Amino acid sequence: MKSKTDELKLTIELVPSTSWYNNLRKVLPQSEWDKIRKKTYANYGYRCAICGAEGRLNCHEMWEYDDKNHIQKLKGFIALCDMCHHVKHIGLAGILSAEGKLDYEEVVKHFMKVNNCDYKIFKKHRERAFDEWRNRSQHEWRVDLGKYEHMIKSASKKG
Repeated sequence: MKSKTDELKLTIELVPSTSWYNNLRKVLPQSEWDKIRKKTYANYGYRCAICGAEGRLNCHEMWEYDDKNHIQKLKGFIALCDMCHHVKHIGLAGILSAEGKLDYEEVVKHFMKVNNCDYKIFKKHRERAFDEWRNRSQHEWRVDLGKYEHMIKSASKKG
């Protein structure tokens, strides 16, 4: 039986701590990342793919995790507004909030509005996400850039 947290439109996606900074954006030259970013924004009509907001967007990497073999595979990119992006990275949102750089309650409200749910659902989803993060953070992950692997090879040839 599916629960309300299985049907959320906007979800929390925590990258294992052992895999922080292992992403395409970090290994590509800025000019190459900008091409991906701008193409992603265009693909989503310059709107947030989740809530439809216009304005400043973030290019979010979508990962799939093979928990048995500890492989983290890049599946693609999605355009997200700042608030949806903060939800995806709720751990970082908490840090930014503690530093006075972000209103955490606004991030929570955004989650509840987009998902048409209450705080209890948010809290349950956040707990599940952090449990999964703690489990995944106990392992080293092999990063598979999938169909994007060629971008690193072609970028290194240019450099």
